[in-house]
Amino acid sequence: MKKFFDDIKKDIKFKSAGPGKKLTEEPAKPSSGTKHNRHAPTKGSQMAGAAALARIEQHPRPKVQTSQDAIRNQVKRELEAAALADKEKEETAEGSKVPVKDPACLSVSGVYFTCPLTGATLTKSEREVHIKEAILMRFEEDAVEASVMMVHTFNKDREKVKAAVEIISKYIENICKNPTEEKYRKIKLSNKVYQEKVRCVEGSREFLEALSFTSIMLPVEGQEEDEEFLVLLEHSPDGLELMKESRDRLHRGEPVRAQLDRQPQAFRSSPNAQRFELPVEFYNLTAEELKKEQQQRSELVDKNAMLRTKVMREKEEQRERRKYNYTLLRIRLPDGSLLQGTFYAWDRLPVLFAFVRESLVDGWQPFELIAPGSQKLKETEEVALAECNLVPAALLTFAWDAAVQADVAAAGATNPALLKPELLETIRTLS
Repeated sequence: MKKFFDDIKKDIKFKSAGPGKKLTEEPAKPSSGTKHNRHAPTKGSQMAGAAALARIEQHPRPKVQTSQDAIRNQVKRELEAAALADKEKEETAEGSKVPVKDPACLSVSGVYFTCPLTGATLTKSEREVHIKEAILMRFEEDAVEASVMMVHTFNKDREKVKAAVEIISKYIENICKNPTEEKYRKIKLSNKVYQEKVRCVEGSREFLEALSFTSIMLPVEGQEEDEEFLVLLEHSPDGLELMKESRDRLHRGEPVRAQLDRQPQAFRSSPNAQRFELPVEFYNLTAEELKKEQQQRSELVDKNAMLRTKVMREKEEQRERRKYNYTLLRIRLPDGSLLQGTFYAWDRLPVLFAFVRESLVDGWQPFELIAPGSQKLKETEEVALAECNLVPAALLTFAWDAAVQADVAAAGATNPALLKPELLETIRTLS
């Protein structure tokens, strides 16, 4: 029986071996689909590849454009980037599970800025790009003014701006002192000083072009190829005086910055005067940090119950003040009405007093502002609002100077409305 099964196994194995082959047949060639192993390139191939790569790297690369068209393209890209950043910020806030307040319940809808060139109201993310666009639009009216704004606004490094202004001033000084010397009316753009001190500052070339410098390709001794120069073709006496005036404007230039919109608002007398609901822009915190702060609020009760030294309390207060970028202040007037405004946390007391004074009908009269805790604020003190514990919001009390009021009463004069008509026209009721 065992032999029977062994014979069956041998038969199956023989049939599965495939068709037989004669010993005289040549071995079959591998099919075209057979995969070949790759060999390392020869030394000659490596040298040829290296030479080709070297030729590619030696190919001249296009120069960075500094024209107004290039700047406009940059502004467009920044607008798109700002829009994308706003979208990502909203998505982050939604994903962080930080409670989002109903806009209708907020004490102020947000933080806004005003462009000093156009008067447009802007959000924080819009202000920089909008100002760049506004400056570029001014080239049609006054190219010198626009280029001066570019130099002082588009460049954050003030030391680089100062160095560029000095070099450009030297160009102008040399031309004015030597108006007939052709060499002083040509600026070689490949010059080391120009490359390191002037070219890197946005608006510097636009300023020179506004002075009638023109781009011209000129031959250079000892070189086969021409190079680019900025050349002043005309040098009339009137033109030289205009150059001096433009140089002075360049020295006096200041960065164009969006101004904080204080959003002055009058409210009727209300028991909710001390209740504030602030938008997230007031905080110098991320969404995650805000969430963490809300979780830690319950610990404040325990902290306040602890016995802490004055130094410990002051250090903690300083840390708290750094969390805020802005502050919302309300001033309770003698008739019970309220005046509200938005301020930077680092604004000084004179800024607050000026805001109140500009809102009053009789702003010429001396007055006092009293902070929480009966702290009298002094208009002459250059102290930041944050240092007075007036962040992120506070209710102040307004009081006329008693001596002046006594004189007014003795003269039989009557006090008119406290706030200006434009504020009373939009007076609201606190919810």
